Amino acid sequence: SPLQQQEAQRRPHSLHDDNAAAATVAAAAARTAGAALCLNALQLALPDAAGALAARMEPTNALSLPTWAIHVSSVTEWVAAMALMWKFADVSGNPRWKGMSWGMMPSLGSAMAACTWHFFYNSPDLDFLVALQAFLTVMGNCTCWLAAYRIYTAAPEQESSA
Repeated sequence: SPLQQQEAQRRPHSLHDDNAAAATVAAAAARTAGAALCLNALQLALPDAAGALAARMEPTNALSLPTWAIHVSSVTEWVAAMALMWKFADVSGNPRWKGMSWGMMPSLGSAMAACTWHFFYNSPDLDFLVALQAFLTVMGNCTCWLAAYRIYTAAPEQESSA
């Protein structure tokens, strides 16, 4: 603003002003250029600190916090659905709903395999988890279908007895 420019002209130039200006420029560069530029600048100024920071940076294939939130909430919801179906079997007197809860178990294993693989940054050493996840997904789809079919076929029996 014009007032700040006038004030800057009236006071003598100092090293503090240079440091403040440098800090402002560095902050703007950090915001626009991202973490890589910051790390390079830090490495020039403080090589030991930059090395420590680089050791703590996650790889590029790491999942973001929102993605982890989706993964964890999906697994939590799946477990809650299994528990609710188990309770519904007790309340309704239809034990086939417990079968649905058991039928959902392979899909839960699939989700755990996926989360484990992502937790270790999709390590090639754990590639077998991808195959395990695929197998458990197919198995879970089949067992959920079978459980749903058993519930469906028992519905007329349950209606006629009610």
